[in-house]
Amino acid sequence: MKKTFIATAATLACAGAWSQVTLYGLADVSITHVSGYAQGSVTSLSSGHMEGSRWGIKGEEDMGGGFKALFTLESRAELDTGGLGNRPASGNQLPDRLTAGLPPAVATALTNTAIGPSLGVNLNNNTFDRQAWVGLVTPVGGFLMGRQYTPAFEAFATFDVMNTQSALSPAQVTSIPAGLDIRYNNTLQYRIVQGPWNAALMYGFGEGANSASNRLLGINTLYKGSAFNVGFGVNSKKNSAGQQALKTTVLGASTARGDWIVSGMFARIQEPNPSSGPELSAGLTLAGVPAPLISTVLDRLKQDANLIHVGARYNMGSAGHVTVAYNKLNDKRASNADITSYGVAYTYPLSKRTNLNAVLTRFNNSANAQAAPGGNGYLGGVTATAGRDATSLALGMRHSF
Repeated sequence: MKKTFIATAATLACAGAWSQVTLYGLADVSITHVSGYAQGSVTSLSSGHMEGSRWGIKGEEDMGGGFKALFTLESRAELDTGGLGNRPASGNQLPDRLTAGLPPAVATALTNTAIGPSLGVNLNNNTFDRQAWVGLVTPVGGFLMGRQYTPAFEAFATFDVMNTQSALSPAQVTSIPAGLDIRYNNTLQYRIVQGPWNAALMYGFGEGANSASNRLLGINTLYKGSAFNVGFGVNSKKNSAGQQALKTTVLGASTARGDWIVSGMFARIQEPNPSSGPELSAGLTLAGVPAPLISTVLDRLKQDANLIHVGARYNMGSAGHVTVAYNKLNDKRASNADITSYGVAYTYPLSKRTNLNAVLTRFNNSANAQAAPGGNGYLGGVTATAGRDATSLALGMRHSF
């Protein structure tokens, strides 16, 4: 397979379409042990704990005069199965707060048909799920079009001391329902870089018959200096009915002093109308669920929370680096499903491209919270019952090429 990829890249290069085409990728696999699930503790081989395993092709053509054409096609790769997508260890199970008090038939329909089967990563098995875009760099900035990372996620990853890696990342406490759009389809992005300062503006056109209503608008600006970084990012999305859906605002700063990096971040998560609300409502209506019950379900999928993250990393040179982090999700809804996570991560470099990793993470769930630790490339899912805490230990290897 690798030879095929290399041949493909070589063919593109020889065709003269691009002055430079690069095959790249990352292979990340860990043995993980996670407690707290309904089936008890789960020990498994997991792909993508530190970073999602992937392969990709990227190219560029320098056309002179400050103009350059670029493209990136990046595919997911599940090293444990060889597939393109994955499901959480808890399967279809939903947080208790979403189904509590509902008629058993409705709760079962949500778990086994309407919502539960949608929990996971790249369940449609899209080949280039991670990135697929083409762009033009000009003297006044770059214009990129396709499936891309969102501006708020770029800011989030910048000020997460773990760079979204492992169960210790603050992203892990905002996963069900998702508190941040990581990537978005059908986007047009404008980017500008001026020395240490850069900014991005993104518009997502939506998809299908309701593309005029279902769209995303994102913006960020980041200052990345040699010793100090600061910035913000905002994503604001409407659902297919044109209602304000998920909005995520990220503010962060970090500083490097000697062998230390210290980072802090605040995120505001608001979802007054569920992103998939119109589709879910239509499906439940067809199933004969009464309107008052549908309204109850949609209300439970709304989000209103603050996320705080602080972390520090100590670089030990050839001995690697140690990172500690603390994350707090403050759920401001009546359910008050607060989550706290904290832990330590150690990375030891075997070479420039290969390293070993050990991560220990603790999730403390409040009475109505139910989050289970996952990894960069997969969801952890939910614990056995509301209020059940969880601990994750991951030992793994990562190689980039």
